[in-house]
Amino acid sequence: MLSFLLALTLTAALGEVINVPVNDHPTQKLGFEVDYGNNQFLLDGKPFRYVSGSFHYFRAPKQYWRSNLRKMRAAGLNAVSTYVEWSLHEPEENQWEWSGDADLVEFLNIAEEEGLLVLLRPGPYICAERDFGGLPYWLLTRVPDIRLRTNDPRYMRYVEIYLNEVFNRVEPLLRGNGGPIIMVQVENEYGSYACDHDYLNRLRDIMREKIGSKALLYSTDGNNDNMLRCGHIDGVYTTVDFGTTVDVTRSFEIMRKYQPRGPLVNSEFYPGWLTHWGENFRRVDSNAVVKTLDEMLSMGASVNMYMFYGGTNFGYTAGANGGKNSYMPQITSYDYDAPLTEAGDPTPKYFKIRNVISKYLPLPNMSLPNASVKADYGPVRLSPVVNLFEPLGRELFATVVLESSEPLTFEALGLSHWLTLYETDLINSTSDPAILHADVRDRGSVYVDDNLIGTLSRTDSFYNIAIANPYARKLKLLIENQGRLNYGSGLRDFKGVWNVTLNNVRLSHWKMTGYRLDDLSVIRSRPTIALETGELRRGPVILRGRFTITGKPLDTYLNTDDWGKGVAFVNGRNLGRYWPIVGPQATLYVPAPFLRTGENELMLVELEYVPNSRTMKFQPTPLLNHHL
Repeated sequence: MLSFLLALTLTAALGEVINVPVNDHPTQKLGFEVDYGNNQFLLDGKPFRYVSGSFHYFRAPKQYWRSNLRKMRAAGLNAVSTYVEWSLHEPEENQWEWSGDADLVEFLNIAEEEGLLVLLRPGPYICAERDFGGLPYWLLTRVPDIRLRTNDPRYMRYVEIYLNEVFNRVEPLLRGNGGPIIMVQVENEYGSYACDHDYLNRLRDIMREKIGSKALLYSTDGNNDNMLRCGHIDGVYTTVDFGTTVDVTRSFEIMRKYQPRGPLVNSEFYPGWLTHWGENFRRVDSNAVVKTLDEMLSMGASVNMYMFYGGTNFGYTAGANGGKNSYMPQITSYDYDAPLTEAGDPTPKYFKIRNVISKYLPLPNMSLPNASVKADYGPVRLSPVVNLFEPLGRELFATVVLESSEPLTFEALGLSHWLTLYETDLINSTSDPAILHADVRDRGSVYVDDNLIGTLSRTDSFYNIAIANPYARKLKLLIENQGRLNYGSGLRDFKGVWNVTLNNVRLSHWKMTGYRLDDLSVIRSRPTIALETGELRRGPVILRGRFTITGKPLDTYLNTDDWGKGVAFVNGRNLGRYWPIVGPQATLYVPAPFLRTGENELMLVELEYVPNSRTMKFQPTPLLNHHL
């Protein structure tokens, strides 16, 4: 670990030199605290104000952490904010991951080396537009009626284990120990969820036991009196969050009601916004961003921009918003219209923000970043290898097969994500057509006697489908988990299918096959199979293609246009979900570290449609607002 107390000169890959501040008083006490008398922060005893940006380490390959952090410092930021994602670090109970792209300590060390202080947001709930708000799915399997984000001892038992694991690793990096972590958030926007102060106080006490006075505990809530009342925690510094469309003075007045003294803080200022499937790609006007930022900084406020670099929801990690009667899954890209694009390229917004920051903080002596060169690797022809419903598909990818009188949830089957097949026999019906009803979470492809007849959708509140005469005997429901809710009261978002009836008569005696599609390498040497292009009426298909890269790999984008719905893998790395017919995203970002010189492999799990060309192409530009 490199300390801010050391005089360092770091040569950057961008060609600049970073000068990390020198401590002229080696015996000076280290720490970060609030000077309530003068409404300011004190860093190592000196007045301090931070201008920070959010960058979640889990949304970028580890190889790009340093370059993105360096670009943030070049913009004039002096701090970075990051969530810690519980589900990443404990994907299954007592199975911990802290290496590779999950190496939190390495990320924090790099931030320090690049001259950035750290605002750490360990949750346990983080929202962040991630599946289940960053909570591990297995919490729902241990205690089905668990009361999440409450003082329920069954929940708190796991929370305390998780937080201890985090703080045992980051404790040396707290500011009081010479490290970069100046602030640690208690929970996350809790006032938007509930008003359980016993829960918040318990979290505060767990964190304080580990942190002491070596970093400042803080809370974050929206600029709403009720949110701040419910999210405020005694002994924890209260901050507020808001974007460009509100009255800045009024928003800080609401903060002052619960934090009468100390510096003004906007912990989430939004220079961009999130996007759901089926929406236009969301943008926030640059002029509105810089106007509001300038106003806050002129008031002496500290500000964290959410997001400064957004990145990507690789794999099955994207979450969803919604409630009792709505469901809106988020796209794979988390570009967020942030100052740095999904690929880490600076935008015009980046330079406008830098100009505003320069009025209030000294800019580092660094050359400015440029957009990286992207590659056009051209088309790749894909060949079908296995149908998931066929015996080979089940043999290779079915991780659980159970039978039950009622359909079980993904969680009860021990399946964290994506696909489960539910099969049963249809009963005789006296009407024509017969009406099949099924409450799906989240999307269900309906097959009758191995033939696709339609789709049920939680997003569209479409739960009924007609089965015409002559009546068939076999029913298959392929249920897709499109992402657990990450925000709101419906957080206990079990996946699967419920209340399956034919003409109001409940269907029973189910066979359930859970597919775990994290590793497709078992089909690498399998021969191809015959497949008619167009709509996949007999089940999902895995396809494989190869392409060659000469020279050093570069970032690129996989264009999924004309295909149906699925996920794509490059050299074993899951790029995330694609759904171009719904949009707005039509390309998947492919970082250069996922590629290699020589032969590369592209694999798809396609659920719905294969075009006649059977090709996808790698291109140098993204399509994030396609067809809409």
